[in-house]
Amino acid sequence: MAAVAIEDDLTRVTANLPFKMKRIELPQIPARSLSVSDFGAIGDGNFVNTIAFAAAIEACAKAGGGRVVIPLGIWRTGPIQLKSNINLHLERGAVIQFSRRIEDYPLVRTTWEGFPAVRRMSPIYAVGLENIAITGDGVFDGAGDAWRMVKKSKLTENEWKKLLASGGIVDKAGDTWWPSTEALNGADLVRALDKRDAPIAEYSHAAEYLRPVLVSLVECKRVLLDGPTFQNSPAWNIHPVLCEELIIRNVSVLNPWYAQNGDGLDLDSCRRTIVYNCRFDVGDDAICIKSGRDEYGRKRGRPCEEIVVSDCVVYHGHGGFTIGSEMSGGVKNVVVRRCTFLGTDLGLRFKTTRGRGGVVENIWISDIIMKDIPTDAIGFNMYYSGGSPIPEKTDTTESGSRAAAPVNEGTPQFQNIFMRNIVCHGAQRAVQIEGLPEMPIRGIELENIQISARTGLFCVDAERIRLNNVQITPATGPVISLRDSRDVTISRSKQGSSAVFLRVEGEKSEGIRIQASSFNRNAVELNRGARESAVVLQ
Repeated sequence: MAAVAIEDDLTRVTANLPFKMKRIELPQIPARSLSVSDFGAIGDGNFVNTIAFAAAIEACAKAGGGRVVIPLGIWRTGPIQLKSNINLHLERGAVIQFSRRIEDYPLVRTTWEGFPAVRRMSPIYAVGLENIAITGDGVFDGAGDAWRMVKKSKLTENEWKKLLASGGIVDKAGDTWWPSTEALNGADLVRALDKRDAPIAEYSHAAEYLRPVLVSLVECKRVLLDGPTFQNSPAWNIHPVLCEELIIRNVSVLNPWYAQNGDGLDLDSCRRTIVYNCRFDVGDDAICIKSGRDEYGRKRGRPCEEIVVSDCVVYHGHGGFTIGSEMSGGVKNVVVRRCTFLGTDLGLRFKTTRGRGGVVENIWISDIIMKDIPTDAIGFNMYYSGGSPIPEKTDTTESGSRAAAPVNEGTPQFQNIFMRNIVCHGAQRAVQIEGLPEMPIRGIELENIQISARTGLFCVDAERIRLNNVQITPATGPVISLRDSRDVTISRSKQGSSAVFLRVEGEKSEGIRIQASSFNRNAVELNRGARESAVVLQ
């Protein structure tokens, strides 16, 4: 698409932002164009093109940059290392099939799940570059099935038998398949190597365990991903870290639903980023915002900020849109608009835990459609421990200890998050807002919300909560349950057919206001030490 048309799109997508964001510049790439075929590349599905691709990119970069074209065909290759001022362009019908040979990917020092780590080089790899693009209608296949472990619980009996017949090894418990013994035992070896800060060469003994992300963009500026399909990643799919002026548009991101760590897009400490008109069908969180983990993330001190996500569809994923759990550097000034989540395990997902630290604030989410959500349509969880996103208990039982811990730099915070115009048809629980006793979730506003779910809204350890025209239809239990929460305003919300509209629990609950011209006081239930004075009808 012409630069003028993209500029028009960016104007539309960034209209009326609630924060100031300088206009993002497109990559400045010369009009020069060359084909990988001119450098000996062959797209027959058999020839290995690693050297030819590198030669084409090097020649284009030395000439001042331009477009490196990959024509129709199936192009086998090892990792592709980008260079500044390069547009890697896949024509329609071009399929990049990355090698299944683990040894084709050198060991590199990078980050993984918010910490510094040694991993294998990513199939698409860029560090410290400017003015780069990946465009076109082709497909990148990361050969992730050669790397990933697979849990038995995520396959049918026939699929599991077929996987076992393909080779590999199963752990002692018999519930997880690994592609090799080296991969199975890799975690213990890597922990030992990390502990003594071993030289990078020693990690070669755990090489098959060190799965890379498919697209690794580290400290890059002015980046455009426009058009391709990125699929079958060894770990996360697209992972920009510390990038600025990043545009991701019109891409499809695909992974099998059982893909372990099969995230779609993880924006990690990025600034001034726009994601729009993209499609996700993945094995973990689909669109995820991160900023490093624990002390490392706090010392790095780079929040993910000035982010716009618009007009995206998620067909499968643990969370449709997620912040966390690695958010120790902070997340702020984020807008999510006009997105659709169809059957994601959770819809809007905010997760962290004690020890992370970091502040998530100034988040605006609007015009979201959700359908068939197995757990929470909207969830704030400050007790996230890395387990399954589908909780074993789906009632209003809290998931962590209610005892307050000391407040320190490792205490995370969620505050000033605004959601409006959200519709969800079918969820296990409508809303979960679960803060910490020592650090309540603060400043959550829900307006014009319609959710049908098995259970309603559950809120514990929160304050400054505003519920305006929140229409929740639970199949069982109260519409709204509050525990140890204060300064809560409920307006223009209806009881519906539920016998109990509001259940209040806990001695710390206070300042709960129901603004309605007519309301049945009998629809309010007080339990577990809640005082009658905690609820005021206005």
